[in-house]
Amino acid sequence: MSGLTMLVVGDDPHGLGEELEALDVTITRVAVPVTGETMTDAGLADAAVVVVTEMSEAAALAVAKEHNPAVRAVTYSGRSLPAYAARVTDLAVDPDLVPVGVVAEELVAEATGEGVGTAPEEATD
Repeated sequence: MSGLTMLVVGDDPHGLGEELEALDVTITRVAVPVTGETMTDAGLADAAVVVVTEMSEAAALAVAKEHNPAVRAVTYSGRSLPAYAARVTDLAVDPDLVPVGVVAEELVAEATGEGVGTAPEEATD
């Protein structure tokens, strides 16, 4: 098990939550409407990433960052990101451009320190 926890907000029509679960990520779906309380109840304190899949719930990213500034705020939607949410969004991905499996793999790799820009560990003898 990866030991990672990620929160998914929205209907998730592309199945990102399922793809993450297949990579041994613990997924919690956040009840809407999103509030600080629903995010806290969903496990925000332990989450590495919050993914919003519906732009109508983009305010969840601001709520998440307010309660856990270290959490990675991600959108996975073909709809435009509202301006108020852009300031707190770390990554916005369009499902028409990047397949769901690739997004899941990259989110896990980044959260575990194996993402782009990390140096491979050197073998020791």
